[in-house]
Amino acid sequence: MPRYKLTIEYDGADFVGWQRQDNGLSVQEVIERAVKGYCQVDVLVQGAGRTDSGVHALGQVAHVDLPREDAPYVVANALNAHLSPYPVVIIKAEFADNKFHARFSAIERSYEYRIQNRRARPALQINRSWWISSHLDVETMHNAAQCLIGRHDFSTFRAAVCQSESPVKTLNEISVTRRGELVLLRARARSFLHHQVRNIVGTLKLVGEGKWRESDVAKALEARDRTAGGPTAPAEGLYLIHVGYPDA
Repeated sequence: MPRYKLTIEYDGADFVGWQRQDNGLSVQEVIERAVKGYCQVDVLVQGAGRTDSGVHALGQVAHVDLPREDAPYVVANALNAHLSPYPVVIIKAEFADNKFHARFSAIERSYEYRIQNRRARPALQINRSWWISSHLDVETMHNAAQCLIGRHDFSTFRAAVCQSESPVKTLNEISVTRRGELVLLRARARSFLHHQVRNIVGTLKLVGEGKWRESDVAKALEARDRTAGGPTAPAEGLYLIHVGYPDA
């Protein structure tokens, strides 16, 4: 059976997350339903990252094996027809080698966290960003975040329910920038711990508000204790924006 690599965009507000669950509708489930509507078979759609409830994606990647070979654009168009009216879209479909695995072949993942930083509550960015009314010092937040780059024990930024075998991860890049009213945090690594980005954002918020100094972030990292870090930022501001693969 031919294998297809799917690049997917979705609004996670009304889903229980990427992964199929018993307590509600998942992104994985609606795509698998779309495949069944297209090919009349039950399939497993495997994603590169298990985004949480409320988390969005601009560049999630998945793979699926289909019982027939159609041109990639035909597959994308057919799945999108069956995905309507859900806020899930196949941006691109490509043929993939049978050894390709959306999760295990990935060599990096990039996330973006969006904060709407203004006094007035958002009207258009509800469920798509974290509203913070107090002014944030973005330059200080960026500088404080640089101590997190590299290979570290990220226990301070790890959720209690995290299933990763080790808290040690390598963060390749992190930045905090402002674009008008939006404050954008971007982080890139091979893989992340559960809630790692959201816990980092919650910690850097304290820096941006002047409640923490830049050096306090390094102290929190060194503590290797979740209670030493800041709060967990809400899910609605987080986006999986890119998944990288060798020679891609």
